[in-house]
Amino acid sequence: MRLFLASLIMLSAPSAHTQTIVAASAPVDTSVTIYRAPFDTFGNRPTDARDPLPWLAGYALISETREIDVPAGPAVIRFPGVAAGMLAESVVVSGLPVGVREKNLDAQLLSPRNLYAGWFGRPVTLRREDPATGKVREENAVIRSAPGGAAIVQTDHGFEAMTCGPFSDSIAYPGVPDGLFPSPTLSIATDAPAPVHVRVRLAYLAWNYDWRADYVLKLAPDLHHATLSAWVTLASADVTSFPQTMAAVVAGKPNFSDARGGSGDGDQDLTYQCFPSAPASTPPPPPPAPAPRMPMDAMAMAAPIMVTARKALVAEAENLGDLKLFRLPQPTTVAARGQKQVALFDPRTIAIDVMHVAALDDLDGTISAQLQVRTRNRTAEGLGLALPGGKVRIMAERDGHALVVGEGALEDRAINERVEIGTAQTPQVTVKQTITAQTKTARTITATISNANPFAIRFEGTFKQTAAAAIQAPSSPLVLVDGHRVWSVRIPANGRAVLHYDMSGD
Repeated sequence: MRLFLASLIMLSAPSAHTQTIVAASAPVDTSVTIYRAPFDTFGNRPTDARDPLPWLAGYALISETREIDVPAGPAVIRFPGVAAGMLAESVVVSGLPVGVREKNLDAQLLSPRNLYAGWFGRPVTLRREDPATGKVREENAVIRSAPGGAAIVQTDHGFEAMTCGPFSDSIAYPGVPDGLFPSPTLSIATDAPAPVHVRVRLAYLAWNYDWRADYVLKLAPDLHHATLSAWVTLASADVTSFPQTMAAVVAGKPNFSDARGGSGDGDQDLTYQCFPSAPASTPPPPPPAPAPRMPMDAMAMAAPIMVTARKALVAEAENLGDLKLFRLPQPTTVAARGQKQVALFDPRTIAIDVMHVAALDDLDGTISAQLQVRTRNRTAEGLGLALPGGKVRIMAERDGHALVVGEGALEDRAINERVEIGTAQTPQVTVKQTITAQTKTARTITATISNANPFAIRFEGTFKQTAAAAIQAPSSPLVLVDGHRVWSVRIPANGRAVLHYDMSGD
């Protein structure tokens, strides 16, 4: 659809009974600090490939510095280009000569849809182009429908649905309705005793932002060392961009008590629809197949990646109370409906233990063990830094190629804490338990661990749901870890290990 603006609204000179309207300058400098959602919706939610960021559940604290010529008397100061997801109740303005009387977020954007809705019941010019000849004719019309569904206009010929005839229809508007802005705008009412030029600081919260951490752990052939890389991805589903801004993310679990819905339809295009004209006996054509949906991980992997010889930007960690703030080292652009990625830290070699684990709590049957990578967040193991939670891809080298052998998750880990990264179950290591004898007070159970790998493994079977005293007469020693009995054993390549024990109780 072609959109025609026949005229622009001009601000007339204020009278003694009107407020002066003043526009603040563009931001002199900005900063964007993103708080991630309490749950990893950004990383786990499948999205439409045509609109990969329909809305996000995190928040951003946005700070802007602007310059204003504040007039004397009552005035309305407008701040164009703020985030559309601004929470107006959170706005703090510092630097004005007098107090703020009122704050409003004018987020009705100048879009085809809002322009059409704002001119409901008012006269417009209907332009009709004949596709065969290219000739265009104009006639007066009045909009008689809302923007959803068919566009109904009233002309000298009666009520008509646009674009349902042989012509290509469009609308020329005589102006812009009040309340529409080319970008989200904050309005502040002031009353200054004298004109003054000031530099103000504007700070506010905005929803529709999020971030996530992603790790890649490449195992060394000895399975006792690995190379760990980490990346932070910032995401904005807002319609406002913040170029050359100082950006940061906050790790931890701040308490969010406010819930926001989708991003609305204020920036959508206007689509004309026609009423069916085919005979009733003719079935309608099938709808187009929906675009394939893919998880965010697949989309990120499918996006082109440019590798240069420059050293990657690395986020700088700072303490923020009980939370941790990671600041990007230089200004960057937090783009509208876009993503930005930066290294969390330089790749480093760490000491690890690779285990296969399974729960042995009163199991009667066969399951697969889970691959687990363990380390400790200490300098001695090559870490000793805050680790925000995120997904971990575990890779191993086979025949000169790096292959993904598992994908797990990492919880937030502070310095000196234990780190355990569990992946999906692996069919190469199976756990089979059978009840070989049973009385009224006890059962005798045999656990058999089979290793189909061409290399030896370490296995740990845990009794997390079973009281330690209930396990009696084990055929191998059981150690106590965090109050739970644990069977730890080394199993040779293509070998197996067996544990016999009695389980008391009903």
